[in-house]
Amino acid sequence: MLLKTLSVASLCSLFVLIFIGGYVSASGVGLTCPHWPLCPAGLVPTSEFIIEYFHRSVAATTALLVIVTMVFTLRSKLSPSGMKMSSMIASAAAIGQISLGAAVIVERLHATLVTTHLGLGLVMFSMTLITTMYAYKLPSEDKKKRMRLPEPK
Repeated sequence: MLLKTLSVASLCSLFVLIFIGGYVSASGVGLTCPHWPLCPAGLVPTSEFIIEYFHRSVAATTALLVIVTMVFTLRSKLSPSGMKMSSMIASAAAIGQISLGAAVIVERLHATLVTTHLGLGLVMFSMTLITTMYAYKLPSEDKKKRMRLPEPK
């Protein structure tokens, strides 16, 4: 049950993040906060930095969710190897996205970097979707109890 919840939360957060990133890119506010990881005003941004800072905050939350999902996937004895692999790739992509996001800001929205950032985001989404699909194929708690063999006497 926990893996289902974590994987769906990761997937939904990632879906929202991709839309926020599209808005940040299309509306031209990608460099309103020209420093990384914080804006010039520090931890709490002023109003002119709020959209870009919101994108960064959702990105950090999403990365954390994806990585926590991977940890629980790897610890579960019921997780098949494909689920473990997709969650590890998604987590690696999350770490790559953080680095790439910083490079996008430092390089002032270089088109190749922005496009690569989107492409890696789609890989991350795909791997998170696969992880979620696997999570829904795992046996439920009731099935796990029924699958247990009786202790030998």
